[in-house]
Amino acid sequence: MATFLSSLVIQPFCVHNCGVTESLKLAVSDHLTYGQKTKYQSGKMDEARMLAHGESKVGAVKSSHRNLSKAYVTSGILVGKSGQRLGIGGKSKEQRKVATYLFRTEFGDLVNVFVGKTGSAFTVNIEISSMQLVSTDETLLLSWRVYRSDSAPVTSNFQSSPPDGTTGATETPFVKTSEGKFSVELEFDAKHTPFYLSFVLKFPMGVDSGSSEIRSHRKTSFSVPVGFGRGYPSPLGLSISGDGSINFSIFSSTAESVVLCLYNDSTSEKPLLELDLDPYINRSGNIWHASFEGASNFVSYGYQCKGLKSHENQDGLEVSRIVVDPYAKILAPSIPKSRDQGLGFPLKFLGQISIVPAFDWDGEVRPNLPMEKLFVYRLNVKRFTIDKSSQLPADIAGTFSGLTKKLLHLKNLGVNAVLLEPIFQFDEKEGPYFPFHFFSPTNNYGPSGASISAINSMKEMVKELHANGVEVIVEVVYTHTSVDGALQGIDDSSYYFANRVANLEERSALNCNYPIVQQLLLDSLRYWVTEFHVDGFCFVNASFLLQGHHGELLSRPPFVEAIAFDPILSKTKLVADFWDPQELVSKETRFPHWKRWAEVNSKFCSDIRDFFRGEGLISSLATRLCGSGDVFSDGRGPAFSFNFIARNVGLPLVDLVSFSNSNLASELSWNCGEEGPTNTLKVLEKRLKQIRNFIFVLFVSLGVPVLNMGDECGQSSGGSVAFNDRRSFNWDLLKTDFGTQTTQFIAFLSSFRSRRFDLFQSRNFLKGENIDWFDNNQSPPQWEDASCKFLAVMLRADKEENESITENPKTRSDIFMAFNASDQSESVALPEPSEGTSWFRVVDTALPFPGFFSSDGELVPMTGSVTYEMQAHSCALFEAKSANA
Repeated sequence: MATFLSSLVIQPFCVHNCGVTESLKLAVSDHLTYGQKTKYQSGKMDEARMLAHGESKVGAVKSSHRNLSKAYVTSGILVGKSGQRLGIGGKSKEQRKVATYLFRTEFGDLVNVFVGKTGSAFTVNIEISSMQLVSTDETLLLSWRVYRSDSAPVTSNFQSSPPDGTTGATETPFVKTSEGKFSVELEFDAKHTPFYLSFVLKFPMGVDSGSSEIRSHRKTSFSVPVGFGRGYPSPLGLSISGDGSINFSIFSSTAESVVLCLYNDSTSEKPLLELDLDPYINRSGNIWHASFEGASNFVSYGYQCKGLKSHENQDGLEVSRIVVDPYAKILAPSIPKSRDQGLGFPLKFLGQISIVPAFDWDGEVRPNLPMEKLFVYRLNVKRFTIDKSSQLPADIAGTFSGLTKKLLHLKNLGVNAVLLEPIFQFDEKEGPYFPFHFFSPTNNYGPSGASISAINSMKEMVKELHANGVEVIVEVVYTHTSVDGALQGIDDSSYYFANRVANLEERSALNCNYPIVQQLLLDSLRYWVTEFHVDGFCFVNASFLLQGHHGELLSRPPFVEAIAFDPILSKTKLVADFWDPQELVSKETRFPHWKRWAEVNSKFCSDIRDFFRGEGLISSLATRLCGSGDVFSDGRGPAFSFNFIARNVGLPLVDLVSFSNSNLASELSWNCGEEGPTNTLKVLEKRLKQIRNFIFVLFVSLGVPVLNMGDECGQSSGGSVAFNDRRSFNWDLLKTDFGTQTTQFIAFLSSFRSRRFDLFQSRNFLKGENIDWFDNNQSPPQWEDASCKFLAVMLRADKEENESITENPKTRSDIFMAFNASDQSESVALPEPSEGTSWFRVVDTALPFPGFFSSDGELVPMTGSVTYEMQAHSCALFEAKSANA
């Protein structure tokens, strides 16, 4: 008998699980549950040779459904390259990607197994280097089975299982080679892979050798995987190489076993094939991986992660939900809930086994607008065009393509950047602020409702917007996920604040500063920049990004800092928004910015609302007009302030001046005298002036103006602050008198702001000597007098800076603005204009349309001391120009 080489490393190999399931399953049982461990291994050819190490306990158990034993084996494994090998009768065959396995029999003989690929077939060559036979007439047989469906054997031609009472094993004789080795070769069509080949060595019955079968040194059957390989840990997710080989990779530190579930029909409740990944072979650190040369029979995939966090169904049996790959780029259609999942887990999506289609970006030019030049329009992709008033075909209404069709409206307003509400895959019941996936746009935003349709539609939208000088900024939620269907069930202790911080676990709060979670989110952000060419991100609930692993506040949160210095992400627009979609409040905080992060300025919103309802200080108004130096004088500047009056939650603009009941105290609204809809003329006039005032201040304040969808045409939510009560954009409202004059006013202010970029689009704060503040009679303002409702300001153009400005000499002039929030009219003394110029009234929000704004302005007669009569609740702007200009 041959002796076992003492220098050879003993390695857990592949052990076949003969347990019964209803699906096509190649699986191993969990030793924590059943008291034993099963493993398998697949090798893949590399230029370098690799030696895998490890050891495992073994055992056997009977199936409850079939009289089958679960087999286990421990053996040495050598995975390496082989140029050629010897087949039956000594014939050589060119092989590629050969995996070599080394076993030891119960008698110490060595068994080599070579798994290779020749053309469209897999070959398995089994060689025994030495075997002592009783006589030369003895025949050594290979008794083998192929295991597929139900982990039960099928016939050698891959038909149904053998009838009860038969073994189902195929016996193939070995051939003795000229070198004295015993060899046999089996060949399988690649279309039948992957599967396990389980075998024993056998003598014909009646030979007195102590036993008719020879097994491994663990007294178990030999078993090898055919058609799948070890795979690689990087990159995470699904990757398909140029030769068609596919690699699967997923992170889970808590799973004791991971099952790769493959489907040939995305609408099936159960996978066609389930493949357990060996923790010794298919795991590198905390990353599980496997590879296939091709997966033509499969269209989608998911995972089951089994371990300490596994759940039990009503019968007390362990079950694990099938989860979507966090890195999947294409998601297959939803799948109905399986009856056997037992925990109420709806299986919503699977990763699709396909490459993201190439997109033609030729000719695309990114606008790369400076932050201070932006005019942002916030919108919801679906609600923007889903209403029948959009007059778009049903297949594109409410999609990225529908948004593209309405590009003219955005251009007419002067918009040069859109801020899209979250477009990631999200839970329909919870809304877009509760995503369950971070690498693909929601399928509903594509014309056909499929993932690839949504991907292509979004790219076409981005390319068209860029061609028209409009940037795309996307709201992202990286602080929590939907309650179900997201990352739950993969590694809850890593991805979530599970058992760490009170109340965060039930909120599905992401542990975003944990290394693997941080990597996932950074990879997601980079993917949206490189694959979809988005120009920036607005991070919702940004204050939560500052929390550490145990809920502590971090002064230098790794995720936020990594974004600020990332070579790709640092070049995009980065905006922190402190609104919490779970608690529906804005949680202001001192945000670490590294001079790269902008912020959604909720102080601007509250101070401007307060002032125009007659309860704010004029000092607060002045601070907001000048770019919120109390927030952004820390090395940034006013261009980092994203200003808004109304947003997509809370009251829309028209409701801010129409509702102010006790339930809306936090909205700082004022109904102008009557609650809700009214026909009272004085109330309607006051409301109209207030809306104009809000829009006016938004555009004449330093910072980035953000207009919310529907505010340009008086879209109402009926006084509701709930996000779900926001109505789809009604395009018919643009044709009303209010819609016409308001959209024209916004377009005018956008154009005026661009023309006077020296004063209203400054990246830096204006110099103190260029700003003068007045009350109505040119005396200094009473800054801390709460009863003072009037403020005027003189902005002087910086002559030195404008020496080099040649594109528009009209910028070299002064601006005078006045704001009256009182119930009384005010006689305003205008300051003396610079030499050679006169004051031209450009805006007066109290005048009727179309006279309340004018590009050329109306000359104000200058005879001695000039006063201008301002009505109650109004604003005015004057520009100093030459009368001949």
